[in-house]
Amino acid sequence: MTVPGVGPIISLAYVSTIDIPSRFRHSRSVGAILGLTPVLKQSGEVSRVGHVSLRGDAMMRKLLYEAAQSMMTAW
Repeated sequence: MTVPGVGPIISLAYVSTIDIPSRFRHSRSVGAILGLTPVLKQSGEVSRVGHVSLRGDAMMRKLLYEAAQSMMTAW
């Protein structure tokens, strides 16, 4: 299987960022490592889902963004 925009450099960066996949119980837990989870703002009875936290690996986020841009233009 190939994904347009994802080549050997992005694949290598992803594998090195994730390291050992078995340490994640759920696939959605990988988003926290990459900083792709939303920030929750709670105060009393109000609960808001905010922007992406950006607390993970910045370079991996940039590479995934570039791959997504490439996929969008390839279609």
